[in-house]
Amino acid sequence: MGPTRVLVVANRTAATPRLLGEVRARAAAGPCEFTLLIPDAEQRSMGDWTLDHALPLLEEAAGAPVRGLVDGPYPYEAIYEAVRAEGFDEVILSTMKRGYSRWVEARLPERVARLGVHVTTIEPSVPVEAQ
Repeated sequence: MGPTRVLVVANRTAATPRLLGEVRARAAAGPCEFTLLIPDAEQRSMGDWTLDHALPLLEEAAGAPVRGLVDGPYPYEAIYEAVRAEGFDEVILSTMKRGYSRWVEARLPERVARLGVHVTTIEPSVPVEAQ
């Protein structure tokens, strides 16, 4: 069996300490390959800027290269296509805090779980103990 293939889905939260810690923990637990998907980018350049900023930090946390993808404007469709095309084992969904997250309001975590992958939802502003 090969490494666990993890799709990290984030937009404005792609380089938060909470998400970086989650990636670091996954990498420490066993071999992983990470891909960062930025869906719902209002403009392609916004997603590219987020990738430029977040990828070096995620690579440091993962201890290995992290592939980056920008897609949109529909988050579920972008995740669906990535999971279908590449067979990810897990999705880490990093959202804004409740009340501010369109992804949580649209029930994105539950919809992604129906794709047959393990989903971990992270709200970077919420301490680990509270989740």
